Amino acid sequence: MTHTLTTPHTTPTPELAPREQEALRHIAAGHTYLQTARHMGLSKHTVDAYLRRIRTKLNVNTTAEMTRIAITLGL
Repeated sequence: MTHTLTTPHTTPTPELAPREQEALRHIAAGHTYLQTARHMGLSKHTVDAYLRRIRTKLNVNTTAEMTRIAITLGL
């Protein structure tokens, strides 16, 4: 059985709101939801909502995938 790595993100990236970009940048840098929330002056529930929207917009399921996309986007 051969395993092939594929890129799930092959369509153009949808627009992310500035606060979504900021949240993604923090998470991609390795910060927790709570650290991100504190830095952005938000509740961790709001950060969670931003990240759920990002996952939906980017069609990804994991933090690793979001991090890869953040790097690709130069965030």
